[in-house]
Amino acid sequence: MAYRIAINGYGRIGQCVLRALTERQAHDAQTPNDRSVTDAGPHEAAPAIEVVAINELSDLDTITYLTRYDTTHGRFPGSVESRDGYLYINERPIRVLSEQDPDRLPWRELDIDLVIECSGSFKDRATASRHLDAGAKRLLFSQPAESDVDATIVTGINDADLTPDCRIISAASCTTNCLVPVLTMLDEALGVEHGVTTTIHSAMNDQPVIDAYHQTNLRLTRSAMQSIVPVDTGLARGISRLMPHLKDRFECLHVRVPTINVSAMDLAICVRQDTSAEAVNALLKKACHERLSGLVGYTEEPMASIDFNHDPRSGIVDATQTRVAGGRLIKMLCWFDNEWGFANRMLDVTERLARLEAPA
Repeated sequence: MAYRIAINGYGRIGQCVLRALTERQAHDAQTPNDRSVTDAGPHEAAPAIEVVAINELSDLDTITYLTRYDTTHGRFPGSVESRDGYLYINERPIRVLSEQDPDRLPWRELDIDLVIECSGSFKDRATASRHLDAGAKRLLFSQPAESDVDATIVTGINDADLTPDCRIISAASCTTNCLVPVLTMLDEALGVEHGVTTTIHSAMNDQPVIDAYHQTNLRLTRSAMQSIVPVDTGLARGISRLMPHLKDRFECLHVRVPTINVSAMDLAICVRQDTSAEAVNALLKKACHERLSGLVGYTEEPMASIDFNHDPRSGIVDATQTRVAGGRLIKMLCWFDNEWGFANRMLDVTERLARLEAPA
């Protein structure tokens, strides 16, 4: 029996989740024993996953159009049609709802196993529980949630925390999924003391194209296409949650830049043991080909951000930018597709949840 999911909120991440699932299923059908890009561990077939509903306040014609055509990722790799309240992907129907109140959603009627929460409108357990009360068995946040969720999962790092008892889960954030695997490798090998990160992030839809009165945050009233805009980030809290021994040892900055996709993580990390740029690169190259294979990439080529558009990995270490000062201060750069990479991590968690429900 298929694992039945609903997408709540069909913006950038919701659309990417549906498209990534379609591409992943097509890939698996062609090469069923090869999951080198989209799965961290040895290949294990997950139960069939089926999107049966989308809850989005926009109208069906717009939903259909934005599914079929995408400026960032190109045309949808399959047929996209709509009729009678359904979105049809490769002739498979998805019921489209437009309901703001979670209590009124027909998750019990639709036998929903998992709600993938992509609206970005809430991150608390109380609101998530309303989806469960409406009949969904589980909910997965596409953003860092409050600390009282059952688990926050960074694929490849703490997958074992995902147990059958977990009902409300977070897949952390695109930045956390990029940073934590690299930070874990450095910490295990060299001992991390403290650090500072700067996320250089593409523009997002909470920014205007030209200056506009739509935000109380004054910096977010400024044109996304004309400025580099500093914004707040909760990345330091994410590090503390997943690596408690580093609590209060990191400060994190975040700036938005005038591109529509692909971001970079600029890291400055102090370690306990003397090292060199060559040693750091060798360590991370080995991890990217072994323990983090398919999740974190490694490149020595002179690449730019656009080269990582539609890259399903959590991050890619740019070895050309690794520096070490004084033996213990590491400076490095990691690229990541903040949409596509994270959508694939959402699917990784979804597949693991589906396996938990599969008959032994």
